[in-house]
Amino acid sequence: MASMDVPADRPRQAVRAVAGTASTPRLSWLTLAFMTTASVASLRAAPTMAVYGLACVFLYLVPAIVFLLPTALVSAELASGWPGGVYRWVSEGLSKPLGFLAVWCQFAMTIFYYPSLLAFVASTIAYVIDPALASNGVYTAIVIMVLYWTGVWVSSRGTKALAGLSSWGLIIGTLVPGTLLVVLGIIFLGQGNPSAAPMTASHLLPAWTGLASLVLIVNNFLSYSGMEMNAVHVSSLKDPAKEYPRSMFLAMGLVLLIFILPALAISWVVPSSQLSLTAGVMQAFEAFFSYFHIGWMTPIAAVMLVSAALGGMLTWLAGPSKGLLEISRSEGYLPPFLQQLNKYGIQQNILVTQGIVTTVIALMYALIPNVSSVYWIFSTITTQVYLIVYLLMFLAAMRLRKNQPDHPRGYRVPALGLICVTGLLSSAAAMAIGFVPPSQFGGSSVLAYVAFIGAGLVVLGLLIPYAFLKLRKPGWRLPEAERSES
Repeated sequence: MASMDVPADRPRQAVRAVAGTASTPRLSWLTLAFMTTASVASLRAAPTMAVYGLACVFLYLVPAIVFLLPTALVSAELASGWPGGVYRWVSEGLSKPLGFLAVWCQFAMTIFYYPSLLAFVASTIAYVIDPALASNGVYTAIVIMVLYWTGVWVSSRGTKALAGLSSWGLIIGTLVPGTLLVVLGIIFLGQGNPSAAPMTASHLLPAWTGLASLVLIVNNFLSYSGMEMNAVHVSSLKDPAKEYPRSMFLAMGLVLLIFILPALAISWVVPSSQLSLTAGVMQAFEAFFSYFHIGWMTPIAAVMLVSAALGGMLTWLAGPSKGLLEISRSEGYLPPFLQQLNKYGIQQNILVTQGIVTTVIALMYALIPNVSSVYWIFSTITTQVYLIVYLLMFLAAMRLRKNQPDHPRGYRVPALGLICVTGLLSSAAAMAIGFVPPSQFGGSSVLAYVAFIGAGLVVLGLLIPYAFLKLRKPGWRLPEAERSES
């Protein structure tokens, strides 16, 4: 399959840099598989696929093969040869401006990601207060603004305790409620109750009614994003060439189970015509708890889901912005105002600026009647912007294999060209399909939908970073002494 890429004529220190030293902390392939699962898996996307019933298996499996696996393998080779993340990979393989574009898009996707994540939190909280609020745009907007600015305040104080929230989030907000949802669903069907969605073999594939019938598959690309984050740990494995593929295949299996089974459980009890893309998980819990006469568990399930989502938000809030800050301080990509740190060493000005934009986006929930429609639009823009990162990553990987074939790597992807082309084509196809409104938008203006998605992609993913590159001045680059002091 794969082979270690450490030529015999390389200096000893180069080999040590790839394979790690004796003091390098070791990870088992099983641990890395669980870490990857924790960073990728979530219940938030389950309602989006539950509307397809049994066909969600197909719609999750296809992007896993053509996108998740290529992303995991390619990022492993890049991380084992060029530490430093996507900016280093794209800068080395393509150019520094394109490297900035990649790291900008990693940051920019969060501008729409947080409103959609917090809309899910708002609808979940509604099931503790009043389920009718889940479809109330004003309520959703208020919750988004309050929670985001609270998160900014917490993150700007440099709270180190946030680092462990993601692993607890996997257990508290994903594994436990996800397992409970599936178990209740199996018991529900086992007692002879009919499934709300057909579960026959003829429904394994989504009904073809044109491109709109496959649009929801695009959201799955974002569901699988994040695999490149854990590629940095490839050098901590004892035998990366054998253990990394094993770890990724196990992680992919676990992620698929966490995505597919809860989505199926939701489809068993909530008809697709009644399913909310933001509150679907709680709709299913409420239906199951009501059937089994344990309605008192509804608030408990809501608290578990909310705690995991908020933990994920706080963990991610300062991450992408910190990466953007570090690159900008060394290369001068952002104006000095956005490079300033507060007394805790946190990029507060970036977070506050991002918060102002998030507030404006949140107000759209109050202005547009259908909360599910707004949620879907923002999720799609998030996906479109993030896909730029992967397009650049696959291109950089092919270029680096061609231009620097002898550069030491701890892991070499077999058939890299085929894997990268597969990832490129699937990412480009997902971006194209993202402009097609899903069937749920049948009564809305197709032109308005395309214009909104296109504007979000062009302005956020291309024009803003271009403006920073065009307007930057030599004085924006901080001296190395000043960077090291901060």
